[in-house]
Amino acid sequence: MMAFENKSHLGYGIYTIPDISKILDLKYFKVQRLLNEYWDNRIASQLGQKYSWSDGKSKAVSFHTLIEFYTFFHLRESGITTSKILDAHQELSTMYKTVFPFANEKILHGLGTCGKKLVFQINEQIIINLDFTKQLNLLFVREFLKKIDFDESDLANRFWPLGKEKLVVIDPNHQFGQPTLIGTNILPLTICNLVKAKEPKKFIAATYGISEKHIDDAVEYCRKVA
Repeated sequence: MMAFENKSHLGYGIYTIPDISKILDLKYFKVQRLLNEYWDNRIASQLGQKYSWSDGKSKAVSFHTLIEFYTFFHLRESGITTSKILDAHQELSTMYKTVFPFANEKILHGLGTCGKKLVFQINEQIIINLDFTKQLNLLFVREFLKKIDFDESDLANRFWPLGKEKLVVIDPNHQFGQPTLIGTNILPLTICNLVKAKEPKKFIAATYGISEKHIDDAVEYCRKVA
């Protein structure tokens, strides 16, 4: 059994179902189903792992579960059956000794499809969950990888929701993982509200010690998740 204690404190991030829905642009009911039926039920029982915490009314998850949700959802949208995705999650968890295989850089790089099958290629000779035909990389995985930073253990540690060319980042070490402007603890909504109030960009930039690009990207992010 792989030990991991999912705690609601700095460094893990805190994401409620509405947070996940907004950040990943997924429907609320789909996020709720993913968490209740799979991560807190089947996956948790397979790995002996608790993936969420609750105050009795609302549930929250960590940054790594947030990343896994995105991977799972888009694999499902690509036509892979839920059972095959869950089987792959369990197999990859065992192989790499991690309870977050869908947030692991090496694993995400190796994911692909063969028809309606989910495959994982370790190298040119070793492939799992396939019929030994050529691996086809998933476009969404390649694009998703461009938005993620990984730590020395290959686990995701930062997510750039608009892409790395923009200045909005999701980092579990800042503001409990809520979106912030890079290099600060400022929430995009804080800046967006000032823009809506017709405050001049130069005044906002000088007051908060940020660039006008920070301001533009904060507004873009808020529009995207509105």
